[in-house]
Amino acid sequence: MSETTAPDPGSRTDDRTALESLVDEWLTLPDVAEVLGTEVSKVRGLVSERTLVGIKRGERNTFQVPAAFLVTDDGAPHVLSTLRGTILLLSDAAMDDAAILRWLFETEPSIGGAPIRELRAGRRAQVRRVAQALL
Repeated sequence: MSETTAPDPGSRTDDRTALESLVDEWLTLPDVAEVLGTEVSKVRGLVSERTLVGIKRGERNTFQVPAAFLVTDDGAPHVLSTLRGTILLLSDAAMDDAAILRWLFETEPSIGGAPIRELRAGRRAQVRRVAQALL
C-alpha cells in the first residue's frame, strides 16, 4: 500500500480481509462510547469529523473501529490525538476508510513498523512525512 496512492476499486474485499489479520481488536461504536465514558451520538460525531475511521464487519455487519485508536496515556481514555490529521492526509491521497486502516496497520518499511504503532509512540512527524509522500 505504501507505493500506491489509492487502492484498486476491486481491492475493497482484499482490504477488509487483510484488516482481519492486521487489527487485533475491534470496537463497536457503543463499545467506544463506554470506554470513553460518553454517548454513542458523540462517537458518531467523531466518525463524521474523521477523528475515527472504521469498517462494517462481523456477522451482523456492524460499524467497528480498531481499539488501537483509543489510548489512556494521561489517565483518562481518549482518541489518539495525532490520528485525525493522519486520517485527513490519507483521505487527501484518495484512500477510502478500509485502505486507510490497512495503511495504518501494515508494516511501513520506511518507518520500521506499522504507522499506528509509531503514532502511539509519539512519532507523528515521521508517519505524516510518509503519508504526505502519497499525495
